[in-house]
Amino acid sequence: MLKKTCIWLAIALGVAAEANGVFMLLSPEGWYAAVPGVTTTGPFNQHFIRDIGLIFVFLGLGFLIGAARPHLRLLLWSASTLWLSGHALFHFWEVAVGICGPSALVRDFAAVTCPALLGWGLVAWAATQQPAEASGRQRVSPAAPAG
Repeated sequence: MLKKTCIWLAIALGVAAEANGVFMLLSPEGWYAAVPGVTTTGPFNQHFIRDIGLIFVFLGLGFLIGAARPHLRLLLWSASTLWLSGHALFHFWEVAVGICGPSALVRDFAAVTCPALLGWGLVAWAATQQPAEASGRQRVSPAAPAG
């Protein structure tokens, strides 16, 4: 049951990241206007939004490929989660230095902090599921005695 839950959670995170990234790439102005709080972070910058859109496409691929390929899961989910965590920590830093108020953390929780926390849960689970071959430990059968 836990395995199914983790795989479906990774798929949900992957699809959400893909959708966000594609939205950012195809309609940066639409994304800028649609996402709560974004307009308060600075002026519209099409290039920047598309750069981050590419990142979200890669994050989504990491979660989706990891869901399908157990031997790559820990690496891909860890890489995606590290970026999501940096993004979330940056939002906390903005509040700490007074760029925005604490209400921004509440507003952004579902889209920023929660994915990072869920990613760490997936990484923790994946770390316990790694097959011996993927972690570099080869199962070796004893060699036949020389004749």
